[in-house]
Amino acid sequence: MLSSSAIIADESRPNVLLVCVDDLRPELRCFGAEYIHSPNIDRLASQGRRFARHYVQSPTCGASRYALLTGTYGGSSNNALFERAKSLLENPGRISPSMPAWFRQNGYTTVSVGKVSHHPGGRGGDRWDKSSVLELPDSWDRHLLTPGPWQDPRGWMHGLANGEIRNDETREDGTISMHVMQSTEGPDSIYPDGVSIDEALRQMDLVTAEKEKPFFLAVGILRPHLPFGAPAKYLQHYADTEMPPTAHPQKPKGKTTWHKSGEFYKYDRGGRDPNTDAEYAIEVRKHYAACVSYADAQVGKLMDRLRTTGADKNTIVVLWGDHGWHLGEHAIWGKHALFEESLHSPLIISYPEIAQGGEPTNAMVETLDIFPTLCELTGLPTPDFVDGVSLKPILDDPKSAGHPAFSYFRSAKTIRTETHRLIRHKNGHVELYDHGSAAKETENIASENSLLVETLSNQLDARLD
Repeated sequence: MLSSSAIIADESRPNVLLVCVDDLRPELRCFGAEYIHSPNIDRLASQGRRFARHYVQSPTCGASRYALLTGTYGGSSNNALFERAKSLLENPGRISPSMPAWFRQNGYTTVSVGKVSHHPGGRGGDRWDKSSVLELPDSWDRHLLTPGPWQDPRGWMHGLANGEIRNDETREDGTISMHVMQSTEGPDSIYPDGVSIDEALRQMDLVTAEKEKPFFLAVGILRPHLPFGAPAKYLQHYADTEMPPTAHPQKPKGKTTWHKSGEFYKYDRGGRDPNTDAEYAIEVRKHYAACVSYADAQVGKLMDRLRTTGADKNTIVVLWGDHGWHLGEHAIWGKHALFEESLHSPLIISYPEIAQGGEPTNAMVETLDIFPTLCELTGLPTPDFVDGVSLKPILDDPKSAGHPAFSYFRSAKTIRTETHRLIRHKNGHVELYDHGSAAKETENIASENSLLVETLSNQLDARLD
């Protein structure tokens, strides 16, 4: 392992602005979804590199963010970072530094605002506000969450307009009292991201004013995470929109990683089910789209402030979705599956000197690649413990080749190649899908392709075992 001792701080090194967006599908105008109103993310894509085939390591927040923030494979639960923190406390010499820790040790001011690790603000305890229980110890100079009227990070995480907090006590039908979607008149600040983004802007002013050190500023945007609540002006974008049809909306046959969408169905839906009520499904999808537009507006505030400070001339911007989200595909309303919709998320990297800015790439990449990429772009040494590879060749030339993507969740793991997806369950059951066919991930062809199954299984074992 490379030494973690600090190098001499160099204020000429590029800054890093890392924007993490929760539950964001690659369903943006710049990714081909013409009906989505996402002008700010689209503008970022027009200046940088849009990675059309970026895959996360796990289809759940905590495990996916573990991969981003450590550059390594880890557990598949939302507690992955807390488990790492416990190991770090017990055996500090055996745990490699996190990405922000690496930048901090190498002369950067590191600040996190909002949901960057799994818990907004990065703390544990019943209300996620216990300062003695950190998700990422020794990583941040400041790790912040301004809860506003939602009282604490846990309330903020599941909040609706004007301080409404989710009550997890279940009714007789198994639901909770909070509505699954909401659209309320008012400014951005009546929903959680509007309050948090103000703190992020304040922190950007602070770190850009500190000329002695470059900064690594990570900002976590909550929406479009459930519940789907956003100011009414964002839903207006979709009032007259004809939504495109949902691909393969049927529940898959045979054994898969399909699940009952428990996170979605626990909310109050007024007794309606999007899998059997087409009108309601459209309503849910429009509220999700409104949350995407709300998140896009927060990205716009960050980019505007970066330009106002002048730091945009020396800042690498990374916009990353922590995983995808099913909107009825495979009859799932959520993540937590190893299908394409759960694992495919947006990634955009932009910086002033990028070659062929605005030109997208179809090279396949993974979340693990972000850590070594940022090391190379900033001139920091790349640690030997990271599991990804630098994307600098693709940033220099969008036609450069990518590599297969590997993911895992609970008792299954998967490899995605240019043409196929293999999913292997712990009990030995295998799914194989041909992405060159019209059926894609609706027809398991494993039984008639034993040689390909063996080849991909060997790659899976070599990478993840």
